[in-house]
Amino acid sequence: MLKAKILFVGPCESGKTVLANFLTESSDITEYNPTQGVRILEFENPHVTGNNKGTGCEFELWDCGGDPKFESCWPALMKDSHGVVIIFNADIPSHLKEIEMWYSCFVQQQLLQDTQCLLIAHHKPGSGSDRGSLSLPSPLNKLKLVHSNLEEDPEEIQLEFIKYLKSIVNSVSESRDREEMSIIT
Repeated sequence: MLKAKILFVGPCESGKTVLANFLTESSDITEYNPTQGVRILEFENPHVTGNNKGTGCEFELWDCGGDPKFESCWPALMKDSHGVVIIFNADIPSHLKEIEMWYSCFVQQQLLQDTQCLLIAHHKPGSGSDRGSLSLPSPLNKLKLVHSNLEEDPEEIQLEFIKYLKSIVNSVSESRDREEMSIIT
């Protein structure tokens, strides 16, 4: 069984925990309570299997607190991660600036590929969900960007997340295959 570790990171109050709970089919949270440090959710997704062998995959979703006071913990959170999902509230202009820092710390410094990263512009209930084109600075404009609105179109974010999980599983599977081949040869 393959195992994959995915980090949910981004600014405070961007909706990381709500999305994490929704996408892993965990409990609903009705009031805002900032994540202290990290919450780890373990789950399997029946729509995602490892390569063509049909082996399953266990996921660890690390819902990381967005408060900069936890920055000293980030290296420990990043260790052995296979993917990073950067979540931001598209209705808060400062979040667009902040996600550059999250990308730099969690993707570039960890030498992850852009395909291992997903950007989610989360629209909170009642925000109007303006899906107009966001002008993202380089290198963020090269990343896959998905809009999420759990009120209006919850299926879309689920489908996009499954596609992302499949790409992570393929990456983990290929890496493991390469490792096995290097041992054999």
